Amino acid sequence: MEPGAGDGAPHYNENNAGRRPGEMSSAHARDAEREAARIEPVLKRLWEQRKWGPASVRAALLELGYEEGDDALTVQGMSPRFRNNAYHTAEGARVGLRVHRDACVTAFVQKSNYNVQANGPYLESGCFEPPFAH
Repeated sequence: MEPGAGDGAPHYNENNAGRRPGEMSSAHARDAEREAARIEPVLKRLWEQRKWGPASVRAALLELGYEEGDDALTVQGMSPRFRNNAYHTAEGARVGLRVHRDACVTAFVQKSNYNVQANGPYLESGCFEPPFAH
């Protein structure tokens, strides 16, 4: 079994490499943490106000001075999840903010909770965690 191989499946680490965020330099990690600290109270307020739709989240983050675009702020609806033999998409919004080439803030707000974290980008999907392939 390979070290850190989750459920012990052969080639687990190789098959799941794209689902792990990249490394951040320490300076860029600090920058991403600083931006996460700016975003967290906004998402908390929206969650408390029950305003977790992408339009509300986008408007609130644009008020902080962020700009939308490929290498900046992206706000989308939640990803569909497979549950009870069907795909379901929860109400809410996902946030990806590219702080540096190697640093992101990834966040979400939905009915049940919200979360904000600093992380490196994902190999194929940028600031958003990629969906499971199988």
